[in-house]
Amino acid sequence: MRRDLTALFAPASVAVLGASDDPAKYGHAIAVQALRANGRRPLHLVNRRGGTVLGRTAATSLGAIGEPVELVVVSVPSTGFEEAVDEALACGARAIVAITAGFAELGADGLARQRAVAEKVQAAGALLVGPNCLGIADNTTELYLASDRFASGGVALLSQSGNLALELQLRLEPQGLGFSRFVSLGNQADVTLVDLVEDCARHEGTRAIAVYAEDFGDGRAFAEAAGHAGKPVVLLTAGRGVAAARSAKSHTGALTTSSDVVIAACRDAGIELTRTPRELACVLGALDAGRRAGGRRVAVFTDGGGHGAIAADTVEAAGLSVPELTAPLQAELTGVLWEQSAVGNPVDLAGMGERDPMSYAHTVRALLDSDEVDAVLLTGYFGGYASGEGGLGGDGGPGGDAPGGDAPDGDAPDGEGESALGVAELAAAGAIAAAVPRSGKPFVVQSMYPGSASCRVLAAAGIPVHEAVEDAARALVALAPKAAVAGGVQPLPPAVERIADPDYHATRRLLAAAGVPFPSAREIGNEAELRAAAREFPGPYVLKALHLLHKSDAGGVALRLADEDALVAAHREMHARLGAPSYSVEAMADLSDGVELIVGVNRDPRFGPVAMVGLGGVLTEALGDVAFALAPVTPEHAERLLRSLRSAVLLDGVRGRPAVDVGAAARAVAAITAVAAAHPEIAELEVNPLLVTPRGALALDSRAVLA
Repeated sequence: MRRDLTALFAPASVAVLGASDDPAKYGHAIAVQALRANGRRPLHLVNRRGGTVLGRTAATSLGAIGEPVELVVVSVPSTGFEEAVDEALACGARAIVAITAGFAELGADGLARQRAVAEKVQAAGALLVGPNCLGIADNTTELYLASDRFASGGVALLSQSGNLALELQLRLEPQGLGFSRFVSLGNQADVTLVDLVEDCARHEGTRAIAVYAEDFGDGRAFAEAAGHAGKPVVLLTAGRGVAAARSAKSHTGALTTSSDVVIAACRDAGIELTRTPRELACVLGALDAGRRAGGRRVAVFTDGGGHGAIAADTVEAAGLSVPELTAPLQAELTGVLWEQSAVGNPVDLAGMGERDPMSYAHTVRALLDSDEVDAVLLTGYFGGYASGEGGLGGDGGPGGDAPGGDAPDGDAPDGEGESALGVAELAAAGAIAAAVPRSGKPFVVQSMYPGSASCRVLAAAGIPVHEAVEDAARALVALAPKAAVAGGVQPLPPAVERIADPDYHATRRLLAAAGVPFPSAREIGNEAELRAAAREFPGPYVLKALHLLHKSDAGGVALRLADEDALVAAHREMHARLGAPSYSVEAMADLSDGVELIVGVNRDPRFGPVAMVGLGGVLTEALGDVAFALAPVTPEHAERLLRSLRSAVLLDGVRGRPAVDVGAAARAVAAITAVAAAHPEIAELEVNPLLVTPRGALALDSRAVLA
């Protein structure tokens, strides 16, 4: 159920408890910012000593105000926190922003205090942000209850770090971007990241949601909320490289890290995952431009071969394509450029920009107008002519590698020539700025002079301008179409009756009941039972020693046992060596023309069940060719995961081998993940190998570990 956060972002009245004239205290910074609202709503400053704060009469308590207060900021020492919350609730507060620290972040005792306060606030039907937070701000309602000023704009920032919020503001400012809201998450004792994402998704003043989080709380709920937001959600997180705290009792556990889980959750939910504040700002700037690419074909355009080649490599490394332009488009470009210009892609003016800066605009228009181009990256020297910082650019043609070149008028002095070039470049920038919105296609710039007058013209028109080519490429990736995940993040099914016995045959029966096919098998404890099993189904047989983690490594698997006598001999040898309490006799599957896969589900403490598929068999961990998704997955999603593997070529047949039944494999993967998702008591569930042949899929081994 979505929560109503109106009292938090648009309160009828506000009180700052702990307001102070002392600049060293946080209550001072909050009060200074709160006063910027300029009479938008009643604002009360509260200080136990009374007197004045920032020139205003301070109440000695919330009760002394004499009227209800809808939102209370609490910035008092930890020892007085519970009393302050009680007072706020008694005065009718519907929302509390708790700056005070010293709770869950300090350990078990602090967590117990925090939970008690949260329960009290929830029982009163109120909201609590924090504790241990740095405040909130909403520029759309003139609510300023954070220590710093945040420029107005369309980005809602939900952050566990105040300093990162300030850095992001500095990085967004040159792009003309600002914030609709800022919320310091704190310990999320009551109001959670999920609550805030859902509310910002409904907020008309927010165009994109930026999140910095180290603790997602309920990570699956966050992914679901982001997936249904209807607007971009961009995430920066830390700690992705550390494996989740768990006991790895299977291949699945050994191969799954928290980084894999976060990446999979973001992909499934359509969240833009970033690694640094710079990348976060880069992606937000690209998305704010509002132009999305219809495909992944990029035209790289430059006036210097070096920049063009590097940009092309960078774009392709980012997962986009730089295809050669067709002959008709090359002919069109040749008609507006000079003879030595390269028109294949990258498109290189080869020095023509020095003679005619408007050639930049002509080329940009031609590329944007073409049906064979989805986005354009302009890279290199553009901006330098009007920057006053450099000479003439380009890697080829007159004036290329030879500094100076020819001035546009042929005989103007150097200073006047550069001035004329600067004026012409500004005109070209204006023409580009007019052409880009009409095209509706992404246009991104990397310039050696991103702060130049020409680049400022482009930026003012909503065109992303970057100093680094890798940032420009990342912006294009953010604007490229994403492979649709069928159904996105699937909701967890209702939990079914718990299983108490996770042994091998019980796990087989559980999966078989869900539609996962297995060969015939019987569990045996002695030689008589072994002989009886051999008469139930024909050989060849497989013999497995049960209750071993890696049976093959321990010599606990015997294959291709032709008949009953071979089965008995293998059992005697294996039992003498291993002494296993029981064994499994199974029909030997036909391994010819088959591909062995692994399918596993590991229960992550933040995101719940996480599915893994990959190349299976005894070399699973060594090869590490796996893909992840939040479980359960649909058959369509499962097939997409299988097709994403490096070894996916094996599924379609290689070197005379036939293609296997990928659809059957995908249905088995979906069934396995559905079983794990419906059994929260299962910490790990694994089928390895899942044999896929042209005739279907067959699970040859399985394992379950209870939480």
